[in-house]
Amino acid sequence: MAPYESDDSRSAEEAEERHSARRKAARYVVPVAVVGVAAATIGLVPALADSGDPDLPKITAQQLVQRIAESDVQQLSGTVKITTDLGLPDLGGLESGLASGAAGNGSGSSADPSAKLTELASGTHTLRVAADGPDRQKVSLIESAAEYSLIHDGKDVWGYDSKSDEVYHGTADQAGKAGKDGKDGKDGEKGRAEVPATPRDFAEEALKAADDTTSVTVDGTAQVAGRDAYKLVVKPKHASGTTVGVISIAVDAETGMPLKFTLTPASGGAAVVDVGFTQVSFAKPAASTFDFTPPKGAKITEDKDAAARGHASDAPHEGIAPGAGLLGGGDGAKVIGKGWNSIATFDTGEKGGVPSSSGKGDMGGFLGSLGDQVSGGFGKGTVFSTRLINALITDDGKVYVGAVTKDALVKAADAGK
Repeated sequence: MAPYESDDSRSAEEAEERHSARRKAARYVVPVAVVGVAAATIGLVPALADSGDPDLPKITAQQLVQRIAESDVQQLSGTVKITTDLGLPDLGGLESGLASGAAGNGSGSSADPSAKLTELASGTHTLRVAADGPDRQKVSLIESAAEYSLIHDGKDVWGYDSKSDEVYHGTADQAGKAGKDGKDGKDGEKGRAEVPATPRDFAEEALKAADDTTSVTVDGTAQVAGRDAYKLVVKPKHASGTTVGVISIAVDAETGMPLKFTLTPASGGAAVVDVGFTQVSFAKPAASTFDFTPPKGAKITEDKDAAARGHASDAPHEGIAPGAGLLGGGDGAKVIGKGWNSIATFDTGEKGGVPSSSGKGDMGGFLGSLGDQVSGGFGKGTVFSTRLINALITDDGKVYVGAVTKDALVKAADAGK
Protein backbone atom coordinates (compact mmCIF):
# COMPACT_ATOMS: atom_id res chain seq x y z
CA MET A 1 0.00 0.00 0.00
CA ALA A 2 1.26 3.45 -0.86
CA PRO A 3 2.18 5.67 2.06
CA TYR A 4 -0.51 8.02 3.22
CA GLU A 5 -0.51 11.43 1.50
CA SER A 6 -2.56 14.38 2.64
CA ASP A 7 -4.81 16.27 0.22
CA ASP A 8 -2.51 19.29 0.58
CA SER A 9 0.50 17.18 -0.37
CA ARG A 10 -1.19 15.72 -3.41
CA SER A 11 -2.41 19.19 -4.48
CA ALA A 12 1.11 20.59 -4.19
CA GLU A 13 2.52 17.72 -6.25
CA GLU A 14 -0.19 18.12 -8.91
CA ALA A 15 0.45 21.87 -9.08
CA GLU A 16 4.19 21.25 -9.48
CA GLU A 17 3.51 18.67 -12.20
CA ARG A 18 1.37 21.14 -14.11
CA HIS A 19 4.01 23.86 -13.70
CA SER A 20 6.73 21.47 -14.90
CA ALA A 21 4.63 20.49 -17.88
CA ARG A 22 4.20 24.09 -18.88
CA ARG A 23 7.92 24.76 -18.54
CA LYS A 24 8.63 21.79 -20.81
CA ALA A 25 5.94 22.93 -23.21
CA ALA A 26 7.61 26.30 -23.62
CA ARG A 27 10.29 25.10 -26.02
CA TYR A 28 7.67 23.74 -28.40
CA VAL A 29 5.79 27.00 -28.76
CA VAL A 30 8.83 29.27 -28.99
CA PRO A 31 8.60 29.41 -32.83
CA VAL A 32 5.08 30.78 -32.52
CA ALA A 33 6.26 33.30 -29.94
CA VAL A 34 9.13 34.33 -32.24
CA VAL A 35 6.89 35.16 -35.17
CA GLY A 36 4.21 36.55 -32.89
CA VAL A 37 6.63 39.12 -31.54
CA ALA A 38 7.94 39.86 -35.03
CA ALA A 39 4.41 40.40 -36.23
CA ALA A 40 3.67 42.60 -33.24
CA THR A 41 6.55 44.83 -34.16
CA ILE A 42 5.73 45.13 -37.83
CA GLY A 43 2.04 45.63 -37.54
CA LEU A 44 0.98 48.68 -35.31
CA VAL A 45 -2.01 51.56 -35.07
CA PRO A 46 -4.31 53.12 -32.57
CA ALA A 47 -7.96 53.72 -33.31
CA LEU A 48 -7.61 57.43 -33.90
CA ALA A 49 -10.55 59.73 -34.58
CA ASP A 50 -9.78 61.58 -37.80
CA SER A 51 -11.01 65.15 -38.02
CA GLY A 52 -11.79 64.96 -41.72
CA ASP A 53 -9.74 64.01 -44.76
CA PRO A 54 -7.39 66.85 -45.75
CA ASP A 55 -7.29 68.18 -49.31
CA LEU A 56 -3.76 67.40 -50.53
CA PRO A 57 -2.12 67.50 -53.98
CA LYS A 58 -2.47 64.29 -55.98
CA ILE A 59 0.40 61.83 -55.71
CA THR A 60 1.14 58.44 -57.24
CA ALA A 61 2.02 55.34 -55.25
CA GLN A 62 5.53 55.37 -56.72
CA GLN A 63 6.03 59.00 -55.70
CA LEU A 64 4.75 58.31 -52.18
CA VAL A 65 7.00 55.29 -51.74
CA GLN A 66 9.92 57.41 -52.94
CA ARG A 67 8.98 60.12 -50.45
CA ILE A 68 9.14 57.55 -47.63
CA ALA A 69 12.55 56.36 -48.85
CA GLU A 70 13.89 59.92 -48.95
CA SER A 71 12.43 60.96 -45.60
CA ASP A 72 15.23 62.22 -43.39
CA VAL A 73 13.54 62.90 -40.06
CA GLN A 74 16.34 62.84 -37.48
CA GLN A 75 14.60 64.52 -34.54
CA LEU A 76 11.20 63.83 -33.03
CA SER A 77 9.28 63.20 -29.86
CA GLY A 78 5.79 61.94 -29.27
CA THR A 79 3.40 59.31 -27.98
CA VAL A 80 2.71 56.02 -29.72
CA LYS A 81 -0.17 53.68 -29.01
CA ILE A 82 0.18 49.99 -29.89
CA THR A 83 -2.62 47.44 -30.02
CA THR A 84 -1.87 43.80 -30.83
CA ASP A 85 -4.47 41.09 -31.38
CA LEU A 86 -2.67 38.01 -32.67
CA GLY A 87 -5.11 35.60 -31.11
CA LEU A 88 -2.31 33.82 -29.25
CA PRO A 89 -3.39 30.88 -27.09
CA ASP A 90 -3.74 31.48 -23.35
CA LEU A 91 -0.60 29.92 -21.87
CA GLY A 92 -1.43 30.76 -18.29
CA GLY A 93 1.07 33.61 -18.05
CA LEU A 94 3.82 31.94 -20.07
CA GLU A 95 3.40 34.32 -23.02
CA SER A 96 5.89 36.93 -21.81
CA GLY A 97 8.48 34.32 -20.87
CA LEU A 98 8.17 32.56 -24.20
CA ALA A 99 8.38 35.79 -26.13
CA SER A 100 11.48 36.93 -24.29
CA GLY A 101 13.09 33.55 -24.84
CA ALA A 102 12.22 33.72 -28.52
CA ALA A 103 13.78 37.16 -28.83
CA GLY A 104 17.04 35.85 -27.43
CA ASN A 105 18.19 34.48 -24.11
CA GLY A 106 19.01 37.97 -22.93
CA SER A 107 21.10 38.94 -19.95
CA GLY A 108 18.69 37.59 -17.34
CA SER A 109 17.75 41.07 -16.11
CA SER A 110 14.09 42.16 -16.12
CA ALA A 111 15.36 45.44 -17.56
CA ASP A 112 16.89 43.74 -20.62
CA PRO A 113 15.04 45.07 -23.71
CA SER A 114 15.03 41.58 -25.30
CA ALA A 115 12.73 40.54 -22.46
CA LYS A 116 10.80 43.70 -21.66
CA LEU A 117 9.78 45.00 -25.06
CA THR A 118 8.31 41.62 -26.05
CA GLU A 119 5.35 42.55 -23.86
CA LEU A 120 4.19 44.49 -26.91
CA ALA A 121 3.21 41.12 -28.42
CA SER A 122 -0.26 41.35 -26.92
CA GLY A 123 -2.74 43.89 -25.63
CA THR A 124 -2.68 47.67 -25.79
CA HIS A 125 0.33 49.72 -24.73
CA THR A 126 1.38 53.36 -24.68
CA LEU A 127 4.94 54.44 -25.49
CA ARG A 128 6.73 57.76 -25.24
CA VAL A 129 9.42 58.04 -27.90
CA ALA A 130 12.17 60.54 -28.67
CA ALA A 131 15.06 60.68 -31.13
CA ASP A 132 17.92 63.06 -31.86
CA GLY A 133 19.87 61.62 -34.76
CA PRO A 134 21.10 58.04 -35.20
CA ASP A 135 22.94 57.94 -31.87
CA ARG A 136 20.30 59.11 -29.39
CA GLN A 137 16.88 57.51 -28.90
CA LYS A 138 14.60 56.81 -26.00
CA VAL A 139 11.50 54.64 -25.66
CA SER A 140 9.44 54.47 -22.47
CA LEU A 141 6.75 51.85 -21.94
CA ILE A 142 4.10 53.37 -19.69
CA GLU A 143 2.42 50.90 -17.34
CA SER A 144 -0.32 51.37 -14.76
CA ALA A 145 1.99 51.59 -11.74
CA ALA A 146 5.45 51.48 -13.30
CA GLU A 147 7.53 52.55 -16.27
CA TYR A 148 10.18 50.89 -18.38
CA SER A 149 12.67 53.03 -20.30
CA LEU A 150 15.22 52.10 -22.94
CA ILE A 151 17.82 54.78 -23.69
CA HIS A 152 20.45 54.76 -26.43
CA ASP A 153 23.05 57.49 -25.99
CA GLY A 154 26.13 57.06 -28.16
CA LYS A 155 27.72 53.70 -27.42
CA ASP A 156 25.66 53.13 -24.27
CA VAL A 157 22.31 51.37 -24.10
CA TRP A 158 20.46 51.58 -20.79
CA GLY A 159 17.28 49.83 -19.73
CA TYR A 160 15.49 50.63 -16.48
CA ASP A 161 12.52 48.79 -15.02
CA SER A 162 11.05 50.86 -12.18
CA LYS A 163 8.87 47.96 -11.01
CA SER A 164 11.81 45.69 -10.18
CA ASP A 165 14.30 48.55 -9.72
CA GLU A 166 16.69 46.80 -12.11
CA VAL A 167 19.05 48.38 -14.61
CA TYR A 168 20.42 46.85 -17.81
CA HIS A 169 23.58 48.25 -19.43
CA GLY A 170 24.92 47.21 -22.80
CA THR A 171 26.59 48.78 -25.82
CA ALA A 172 25.18 49.56 -29.24
CA ASP A 173 25.97 46.79 -31.70
CA GLN A 174 28.05 48.85 -34.13
CA ALA A 175 28.24 46.17 -36.80
CA GLY A 176 24.91 44.41 -36.49
CA LYS A 177 22.54 47.32 -35.94
CA ALA A 178 24.28 50.05 -37.88
CA GLY A 179 23.04 51.44 -41.13
CA LYS A 180 19.34 50.66 -40.63
CA ASP A 181 18.62 54.32 -40.10
CA GLY A 182 21.80 55.67 -41.66
CA LYS A 183 21.26 57.38 -44.99
CA ASP A 184 24.57 56.01 -46.28
CA GLY A 185 23.04 52.53 -46.27
CA LYS A 186 26.33 50.96 -45.23
CA ASP A 187 26.32 48.69 -42.23
CA GLY A 188 28.83 49.57 -39.58
CA GLU A 189 29.05 53.32 -40.06
CA LYS A 190 26.28 54.48 -37.74
CA GLY A 191 25.41 52.71 -34.53
CA ARG A 192 21.98 52.90 -32.92
CA ALA A 193 19.84 50.93 -30.53
CA GLU A 194 17.34 49.02 -32.63
CA VAL A 195 14.08 49.94 -30.95
CA PRO A 196 10.97 48.97 -32.95
CA ALA A 197 8.75 51.70 -31.58
CA THR A 198 7.42 53.74 -34.52
CA PRO A 199 5.73 52.89 -37.82
CA ARG A 200 8.72 54.09 -39.86
CA ASP A 201 10.94 51.00 -39.50
CA PHE A 202 8.10 48.63 -40.24
CA ALA A 203 6.82 50.50 -43.27
CA GLU A 204 10.31 50.45 -44.76
CA GLU A 205 10.61 46.70 -44.13
CA ALA A 206 7.36 46.02 -45.97
CA LEU A 207 8.05 48.37 -48.88
CA LYS A 208 11.67 47.50 -49.59
CA ALA A 209 10.70 43.92 -50.33
CA ALA A 210 7.63 44.64 -52.48
CA ASP A 211 7.73 42.62 -55.69
CA ASP A 212 5.42 41.57 -58.52
CA THR A 213 3.15 39.76 -56.05
CA THR A 214 2.34 43.06 -54.35
CA SER A 215 -0.21 45.77 -55.07
CA VAL A 216 0.73 49.27 -53.86
CA THR A 217 -1.81 52.09 -54.26
CA VAL A 218 -2.72 55.49 -52.80
CA ASP A 219 -6.15 55.51 -51.12
CA GLY A 220 -6.93 59.10 -50.26
CA THR A 221 -5.82 61.16 -47.28
CA ALA A 222 -6.21 61.22 -43.51
CA GLN A 223 -5.23 63.10 -40.38
CA VAL A 224 -3.02 61.38 -37.82
CA ALA A 225 -1.91 63.07 -34.59
CA GLY A 226 -3.11 66.38 -36.02
CA ARG A 227 -1.00 66.09 -39.17
CA ASP A 228 -2.08 65.75 -42.80
CA ALA A 229 -1.18 62.41 -44.34
CA TYR A 230 -1.58 60.29 -47.45
CA LYS A 231 -2.88 56.72 -47.12
CA LEU A 232 -0.74 54.07 -48.82
CA VAL A 233 -2.27 50.60 -49.20
CA VAL A 234 -0.06 47.52 -49.63
CA LYS A 235 -1.61 44.08 -50.19
CA PRO A 236 -1.02 40.76 -51.95
CA LYS A 237 -2.22 40.62 -55.55
CA HIS A 238 -3.34 37.04 -55.02
CA ALA A 239 -4.77 36.18 -51.60
CA SER A 240 -4.58 32.39 -51.97
CA GLY A 241 -2.30 30.83 -49.35
CA THR A 242 -1.45 33.98 -47.38
CA THR A 243 -3.01 35.16 -44.12
CA VAL A 244 -2.13 38.80 -44.85
CA GLY A 245 -5.06 40.94 -45.91
CA VAL A 246 -4.14 44.61 -46.15
CA ILE A 247 -1.36 46.85 -44.84
CA SER A 248 -2.29 50.51 -44.55
CA ILE A 249 0.36 53.19 -43.99
CA ALA A 250 -0.42 56.83 -43.20
CA VAL A 251 2.46 58.95 -44.55
CA ASP A 252 3.08 62.46 -43.27
CA ALA A 253 2.49 64.81 -46.21
CA GLU A 254 5.25 67.22 -45.15
CA THR A 255 8.10 64.97 -44.02
CA GLY A 256 7.30 61.67 -45.75
CA MET A 257 7.59 59.81 -42.46
CA PRO A 258 5.06 57.03 -41.73
CA LEU A 259 2.81 58.06 -38.85
CA LYS A 260 0.58 55.03 -38.69
CA PHE A 261 0.85 51.39 -39.79
CA THR A 262 -2.05 48.92 -39.76
CA LEU A 263 -2.04 45.24 -40.68
CA THR A 264 -5.37 43.47 -41.17
CA PRO A 265 -5.52 39.68 -41.72
CA ALA A 266 -7.13 38.02 -44.73
CA SER A 267 -9.76 36.56 -42.40
CA GLY A 268 -11.00 40.09 -41.66
CA GLY A 269 -12.03 41.57 -38.36
CA ALA A 270 -9.94 43.88 -36.21
CA ALA A 271 -6.34 44.68 -37.11
CA VAL A 272 -3.91 42.02 -35.97
CA VAL A 273 -1.39 44.61 -34.87
CA ASP A 274 -1.25 48.33 -35.32
CA VAL A 275 0.85 51.28 -34.24
CA GLY A 276 0.48 54.98 -34.61
CA PHE A 277 1.36 58.33 -33.18
CA THR A 278 -1.30 59.98 -31.06
CA GLN A 279 0.96 63.02 -30.65
CA VAL A 280 4.18 63.94 -32.49
CA SER A 281 6.60 66.84 -32.76
CA PHE A 282 9.59 67.15 -35.07
CA ALA A 283 11.38 69.68 -32.87
CA LYS A 284 14.75 68.77 -31.33
CA PRO A 285 14.21 67.04 -27.96
CA ALA A 286 15.96 68.49 -24.93
CA ALA A 287 19.41 66.98 -24.39
CA SER A 288 18.38 65.93 -20.88
CA THR A 289 15.83 63.54 -22.42
CA PHE A 290 18.62 61.04 -23.03
CA ASP A 291 20.45 61.44 -19.73
CA PHE A 292 20.40 58.41 -17.45
CA THR A 293 22.03 57.68 -14.11
CA PRO A 294 21.22 54.38 -12.36
CA PRO A 295 19.15 55.02 -9.23
CA LYS A 296 20.95 54.41 -5.95
CA GLY A 297 20.51 50.84 -4.79
CA ALA A 298 19.23 49.54 -8.14
CA LYS A 299 20.50 46.17 -9.33
CA ILE A 300 22.72 46.71 -12.40
CA THR A 301 23.35 43.98 -14.98
CA GLU A 302 26.20 44.47 -17.44
CA ASP A 303 25.45 42.65 -20.68
CA LYS A 304 28.77 41.74 -22.27
CA ASP A 305 27.22 39.31 -24.78
CA ALA A 306 24.69 41.67 -26.38
CA ALA A 307 26.75 42.22 -29.53
CA ALA A 308 27.24 38.50 -30.06
CA ARG A 309 23.50 37.85 -29.76
CA GLY A 310 22.82 40.71 -32.13
CA HIS A 311 25.04 39.12 -34.79
CA ALA A 312 23.43 35.73 -34.27
CA SER A 313 19.94 37.13 -34.83
CA ASP A 314 20.79 39.11 -37.95
CA ALA A 315 19.49 37.24 -40.97
CA PRO A 316 19.80 38.40 -44.60
CA HIS A 317 16.58 39.88 -45.97
CA GLU A 318 17.56 40.34 -49.61
CA GLY A 319 14.85 39.00 -51.88
CA ILE A 320 12.39 38.33 -49.06
CA ALA A 321 8.93 39.71 -49.74
CA PRO A 322 6.74 41.37 -47.09
CA GLY A 323 5.05 38.10 -46.14
CA ALA A 324 8.38 36.63 -45.08
CA GLY A 325 9.53 39.95 -43.66
CA LEU A 326 6.93 39.51 -40.93
CA LEU A 327 8.98 36.62 -39.62
CA GLY A 328 11.93 38.70 -38.57
CA GLY A 329 14.48 36.11 -39.71
CA GLY A 330 16.56 33.85 -37.54
CA ASP A 331 19.93 32.19 -37.34
CA GLY A 332 20.15 29.27 -39.79
CA ALA A 333 16.71 29.87 -41.29
CA LYS A 334 16.13 29.80 -45.03
CA VAL A 335 13.15 31.09 -47.00
CA ILE A 336 11.21 29.03 -49.51
CA GLY A 337 8.42 30.22 -51.77
CA LYS A 338 7.81 33.69 -53.16
CA GLY A 339 6.21 36.92 -52.09
CA TRP A 340 3.43 36.78 -49.54
CA ASN A 341 3.51 32.97 -49.60
CA SER A 342 7.14 32.90 -48.41
CA ILE A 343 7.87 30.44 -45.60
CA ALA A 344 10.89 30.40 -43.28
CA THR A 345 12.19 26.96 -42.36
CA PHE A 346 14.90 25.64 -40.06
CA ASP A 347 15.88 22.42 -38.34
CA THR A 348 15.78 22.34 -34.54
CA GLY A 349 17.82 19.13 -34.43
CA GLU A 350 15.32 17.67 -31.96
CA LYS A 351 13.47 14.51 -32.97
CA GLY A 352 10.14 13.43 -31.60
CA GLY A 353 8.13 16.55 -32.38
CA VAL A 354 5.41 17.77 -30.04
CA PRO A 355 3.54 15.25 -27.85
CA SER A 356 -0.06 14.85 -29.01
CA SER A 357 -3.16 15.38 -26.90
CA SER A 358 -3.37 11.61 -26.50
CA GLY A 359 -0.14 11.64 -24.47
CA LYS A 360 -0.14 10.78 -20.80
CA GLY A 361 -0.54 13.34 -18.05
CA ASP A 362 -0.81 17.10 -18.21
CA MET A 363 1.98 17.48 -20.77
CA GLY A 364 0.19 15.81 -23.64
CA GLY A 365 -3.15 17.42 -22.89
CA PHE A 366 -1.68 20.89 -22.50
CA LEU A 367 0.27 20.77 -25.77
CA GLY A 368 -2.62 19.14 -27.58
CA SER A 369 -4.82 22.09 -26.66
CA LEU A 370 -2.34 24.52 -28.26
CA GLY A 371 -1.82 22.92 -31.66
CA ASP A 372 -3.49 20.88 -34.39
CA GLN A 373 -2.10 17.49 -35.39
CA VAL A 374 -1.39 17.23 -39.14
CA SER A 375 0.15 14.65 -41.45
CA GLY A 376 1.33 14.37 -45.02
CA GLY A 377 4.12 13.06 -47.17
CA PHE A 378 6.57 14.62 -44.69
CA GLY A 379 5.20 12.47 -41.86
CA LYS A 380 3.43 13.93 -38.83
CA GLY A 381 3.60 17.23 -37.00
CA THR A 382 1.79 19.93 -35.04
CA VAL A 383 0.61 23.33 -36.29
CA PHE A 384 0.46 26.28 -33.87
CA SER A 385 -1.64 29.17 -35.12
CA THR A 386 -2.31 32.85 -34.58
CA ARG A 387 -4.52 35.18 -36.60
CA LEU A 388 -1.53 36.02 -38.79
CA ILE A 389 1.34 33.59 -38.32
CA ASN A 390 1.22 29.79 -38.45
CA ALA A 391 4.07 27.43 -37.52
CA LEU A 392 4.42 23.72 -38.26
CA ILE A 393 6.78 21.60 -36.15
CA THR A 394 7.33 18.18 -37.68
CA ASP A 395 8.08 15.03 -35.70
CA ASP A 396 11.60 14.98 -37.16
CA GLY A 397 12.39 18.42 -35.73
CA LYS A 398 11.86 20.74 -38.68
CA VAL A 399 9.97 24.02 -38.37
CA TYR A 400 8.03 25.79 -41.13
CA VAL A 401 6.61 29.21 -40.29
CA GLY A 402 5.03 32.03 -42.21
CA ALA A 403 2.13 34.40 -42.74
CA VAL A 404 0.44 31.58 -44.62
CA THR A 405 -2.33 29.05 -44.09
CA LYS A 406 -1.95 25.68 -42.40
CA ASP A 407 -2.40 23.91 -45.75
CA ALA A 408 0.43 25.97 -47.25
CA LEU A 409 2.76 24.85 -44.44
CA VAL A 410 1.89 21.18 -44.96
CA LYS A 411 2.49 21.57 -48.71
CA ALA A 412 5.87 23.18 -48.06
CA ALA A 413 6.85 20.39 -45.65
CA ASP A 414 5.86 17.78 -48.25
CA ALA A 415 7.99 19.54 -50.86
CA GLY A 416 10.92 19.59 -48.46
CA LYS A 417 11.09 15.83 -48.19
